[in-house]
Amino acid sequence: MIIDGRKIRDDILAQVKAGVATLTFQPVFCDVLVGNDIVSVQYVRMKVKATEEIGILFHTAEFPETISENELVNEIKKLNEIQNMCGIILQLPLPKHLNTQKVRNAIRPELDLDCLGQEASNNFYNNNSIGYPAAQACMAILDSLDIDLLDKKILVMGQGELIGRPVTHLLKLRGLAIDTLNSATENNEEKIKNSDVIISGIGHGKYITGGMIKHGAIVIDAGTSESNGGPSTIGIKVVGDVDLESVENVASFVSPVPGGVGPVTIAMLLKNLLIVAENQK
Repeated sequence: MIIDGRKIRDDILAQVKAGVATLTFQPVFCDVLVGNDIVSVQYVRMKVKATEEIGILFHTAEFPETISENELVNEIKKLNEIQNMCGIILQLPLPKHLNTQKVRNAIRPELDLDCLGQEASNNFYNNNSIGYPAAQACMAILDSLDIDLLDKKILVMGQGELIGRPVTHLLKLRGLAIDTLNSATENNEEKIKNSDVIISGIGHGKYITGGMIKHGAIVIDAGTSESNGGPSTIGIKVVGDVDLESVENVASFVSPVPGGVGPVTIAMLLKNLLIVAENQK
């Protein structure tokens, strides 16, 4: 069965909207955009639409590609101080002349919804912070299936900053049996074939095929890669780590790209923002 990430997103956003309605102020969200990359602009527009539909005020912060590192850091520090600001994220990638980590660190930790600043990341791994919404989206999708995972062999493919490492942390917090792999791991094919649940964030387009997985496995595709054949206005097409056509008839559940982890990630981002807002009350 193909998992409908858009339905899961809508269910979560309905809960967030109800929570926002109980606040005594309108929370503010900001997605910082540097330059005019078409794909980045589209991602920002998606977040504008989602925030406005649930009663959150979107604060526009768009800067030219030529902005200096110090100027951008100072602008973010100003955003931190906006009244009722409850969340700031940075649309990546940044232009190459900017130090991405330095810019990330300018976001106040309690407003860093992506947890990509060093202090916010440390807080997350010390179990006292929200964050990494894409990893949280993987967990929300698993929860939506209402399946007992305690006796399942769970494999996390990749240990990247946004998916693999944080989702492994979240799974371990639940006391689940986790195995991981990356390009240097031995017996990759055997590990994949023996796993009941696979969460992949390796960013290798259509790497996982139906012949590689166990019959009835659950496959959460959190990887994205660029491929040819997208709309002419964009020039690229985003594909996942899973060859959906061959996997969907073997897996019991599989999340597609697009329409799976991506929409749920936006919902988890805004759910985190609501938590920040409730803590500010």
